[in-house]
Amino acid sequence: MKLYQVNDYQEMSRKAANIISAKIILKPQCVIGLATGSTPIGIYKQLIEWYKKGDLDFSEVKSINLDEYKGLDENHKQSYHYFMNKNFFYHVNFKKENTNLPNGMADNIDAECDRYNQVITNLGEIDLQLLGLGHNGHIGFNEPGEEYKNGTHCVALSESTIEANSRLFEEGEVIPKYAFTMGIRSILKAKKILLVVSGKDKADILNQVLNGPVTPKVPASILQFHNDVTVVADKGACSKINEDTLISLRQEMI
Repeated sequence: MKLYQVNDYQEMSRKAANIISAKIILKPQCVIGLATGSTPIGIYKQLIEWYKKGDLDFSEVKSINLDEYKGLDENHKQSYHYFMNKNFFYHVNFKKENTNLPNGMADNIDAECDRYNQVITNLGEIDLQLLGLGHNGHIGFNEPGEEYKNGTHCVALSESTIEANSRLFEEGEVIPKYAFTMGIRSILKAKKILLVVSGKDKADILNQVLNGPVTPKVPASILQFHNDVTVVADKGACSKINEDTLISLRQEMI
């Protein structure tokens, strides 16, 4: 595991976008795992900027998203289909058939989980998986619990996750309590994992992920077992990490 400690959110976004763009340039037909939420928005903005300058081509890139709310149509403004289209896909030359997300409106939960597992299998290895970090340590919607779930599954969202997401919904809207998520096993099968973290409010949990025991009670701690994880985090997010850990993980900015 290696760590790039940067000054702020803007630097985090640019550094992470650099890592993603390098993968696309070196392998135009790569498979990229994508994340949603507020953290990656700056990354997508930077990638869009480089695309518009002619520096990037997404026409052969395939994407696989981590998760989707159960019960939200893809046109719902809080669905992750809508999020990805608004913040990324509609601004670059991704082919629609090359983008993949769970179907939040699927009636048969088991069948949808099986379908998405097959989508992941058919794509082959994920070359780079982008991850954000939840306040409770979740990655995707793999919430804290007593055991890790391997494949795609439908999860009951924790109260802290529901509360964190509630700010995005308008007053009176029903906030989803369940979501489809890629499982831990699929995430760990990615060749490279890029974890992005910003803000002092993530400092405690990032420290647990890097320094604490590997436990399903802190889902992202499982990343300690992966052989190619890059963490890009700003100073606020790194503020609780002890100096010895920073020295051992920190990479010089390039």
